[in-house]
Amino acid sequence: MEVDNMKQSDEQLRQEILRLKKERNAVIMAHYYQQGEIQDLADYIGDSLALARIAETVKEPVIVLCGVHFMGETAKILCPEKTVLVPDVNAGCSLADSCEATAFKRFIDEHPGHTVISYVNTTAAVKALTDVVVTSGNARQIVESFPADEKIIFGPDRNLGAYINSITGREMVLWDGACHVHEQFSTEKIAELMKQYPEAEVLVHPECKGPVRLLADVIGSTAVLLKHAVESPCRQFIVATESGILHQMKKSCPDKEFIPAPAVDSTCGCNDCNFMKLNTLEKLRNCLRDMSPAIEVSPELAERARRPIERMLEISRRLSI
Repeated sequence: MEVDNMKQSDEQLRQEILRLKKERNAVIMAHYYQQGEIQDLADYIGDSLALARIAETVKEPVIVLCGVHFMGETAKILCPEKTVLVPDVNAGCSLADSCEATAFKRFIDEHPGHTVISYVNTTAAVKALTDVVVTSGNARQIVESFPADEKIIFGPDRNLGAYINSITGREMVLWDGACHVHEQFSTEKIAELMKQYPEAEVLVHPECKGPVRLLADVIGSTAVLLKHAVESPCRQFIVATESGILHQMKKSCPDKEFIPAPAVDSTCGCNDCNFMKLNTLEKLRNCLRDMSPAIEVSPELAERARRPIERMLEISRRLSI
């Protein structure tokens, strides 16, 4: 009986969310790393690049961004006239936290004459120090849009930066930051899974460490990994990125098997972002009901942070990324 009541409660929450969304004239956007029940309610699902593009174009006056704080900031920066809500204001990002703006400014000052390229997983204050923002889906193409001898600072993800250096021949100066989820994948446990599933392809996010990337059949953003899983004739995949993407992979390919790559200290055989998982159906309902928490970015900071984001989007459109 408890299980039935829980299911009914979740269904009531879903119905209330849909009712409130209509009343507020809101649109719900969710990152691939959100819990499955939130992805299923979202109007739009995507990676950071897709969500930024969508935020630019939606007509609704209210955006609910189910992801982490910097994603809500990005939407607010691109849409200052809209109300941007997040289900949990404490849903931060270990990668963004690893790059504090004052320290990053000192790093930039120590490397004069460098173009500054920042990963989208950063605060508005760091974006304001940046020449162009990138995502894991467009980082290579945007880096390669600059002359081969361009001096570049890349931050904050050292693993993504090292990967881009390795495939482009660049020697970008890297800020020493990392994502706690992608840092923790175990090469030993992935190797064990490869023996257990010898026909499986290994899909790896470029934020992973070099030794994990060496095990990969495919390296790419969440959107790239999802697209490959759909198109590949392979029937089994070992997936080394945040486990939320498996929900869309299973929905898109119900006849295929997806095995989450475990972390070093994992006991559950998966690797979750505790920040992404702070968002719940109840918090989503509450933020629509209360119109809070709302993201605010000062106009002056938003103006400086908007320029590198818009430059990313413009380059991406030009290169058809």
